[in-house]
Amino acid sequence: MDVNCGSYLQKYTKSAILQKKLPESQVDRALHNLFAIRMRLGLFNGNPLHNPFGNIRADQICSPEHQILALEAARNGIVLLKNHAKLLPLPKSAMSLAVIGPNAKSPQTLVGNYAGPPCESTTPLQALQSYVKDTVYHPGCDTVSCSSIAIDEAVDIAKRAHFVVLIMGLDQTQEREALDRVDLLLPGRQQELITSVAKSAKKPVVLVLLSGGPIDVSFAKDDPRIGAILWAGYPGQGGGIALAEIIFGDHNPGGRLPGTWYPQDYTKVPMTDMRMRPDLFSDYPGRTYRFYEGDKVFEFGYGLSYSKYSYKFTHVSRKNLYLNHSSSLHTTRSWDSVGYKLVSELGTQVCDENKFKVGVGVKNDGEKSGKHPVLLFARQGKVGDGRVKKQLIGFQSVVLSGGERGEIEFEVSPCEDLSRANEYGVMVMDEGRHFLVVGDDKLPVTIII
Repeated sequence: MDVNCGSYLQKYTKSAILQKKLPESQVDRALHNLFAIRMRLGLFNGNPLHNPFGNIRADQICSPEHQILALEAARNGIVLLKNHAKLLPLPKSAMSLAVIGPNAKSPQTLVGNYAGPPCESTTPLQALQSYVKDTVYHPGCDTVSCSSIAIDEAVDIAKRAHFVVLIMGLDQTQEREALDRVDLLLPGRQQELITSVAKSAKKPVVLVLLSGGPIDVSFAKDDPRIGAILWAGYPGQGGGIALAEIIFGDHNPGGRLPGTWYPQDYTKVPMTDMRMRPDLFSDYPGRTYRFYEGDKVFEFGYGLSYSKYSYKFTHVSRKNLYLNHSSSLHTTRSWDSVGYKLVSELGTQVCDENKFKVGVGVKNDGEKSGKHPVLLFARQGKVGDGRVKKQLIGFQSVVLSGGERGEIEFEVSPCEDLSRANEYGVMVMDEGRHFLVVGDDKLPVTIII
């Protein structure tokens, strides 16, 4: 109740109290927290404009440091989903460029919602024009909803250009607070426009997607005439420049998808069914990368680069974890005879004593330097009984030049990272072999109870 998005609490709290569905003490608790924060901010200490946070000037918000940070955030967040035959980066010597799509010229789409006015904004079209003087633009669609398309005009400029970049996707007319999407496809006739342009272009085209949520672009993933796909989210004021830098090779992309991209068929799963684990008897596929068993367009954590990276576990401070210090701790067995202990019964001391460090060597096997996120996953040796397929337990970024090797270290907390929720929602530690996984390399760790 502490934070209300919209007017829900305003409408229904009084009725809930009168029906004794909500104790008034919960309202008091929420108000106490809200007003305590406001007091700590000094909002009751006279004129708020005279307080430290009441007179922040525009030039402070839009300082050079903050604008550089906005650009860096956009660079790091853009995900390269496809790069067939190394279409990207495009050569800076490109003689002509066609930019097509309703999102190419929209500064508002870049910032999404929950954002103040940008300090300055460069659209993707403007940024691409700074690389190729002979750049021709056509929106292709009337709006992002793309109820009508100008295929002939878009195809005409695509035929005449050396390279084509399509900037498509969604905007706030398609997804925002209180406006949910009903499917995972591109709106209207966007797919028709993309495939028509790709079929007519001299070379495979580049497809850029702006969106907050996943999109089923299986058609583009499987079409060799669409050589590259970039997902930029809603990248903020620096998004246009960051996209152009990546497309023309001034920045090596390293972003990873923050969620699974499901196919359109996934919309058949009722949104009110919030079970995480799959149920084979009812053909329920489960939810999230930790449990989902169905087909994927792109998986959580996926993202390409202009370089190839390889990984190798270099050291581990302990491979055997002993949770059998006390005979008073009860060991339970699951239906598949795997013994486990309750995390709550292990205690802080045992959990802290079993923390360990693991080192990962990372090598940039390509020629181009880049900032690369390394994802550390954990999975159990035993499957079934509602166990996760894998779960992310840590990530770090490393900056490496072409051919350079580096090393990073993770701390693993077994009580958090190697535990699981059983059928009652209680966190437990299973005995036996577990695996730490990074890329194609895996490291076994054994829990002894």
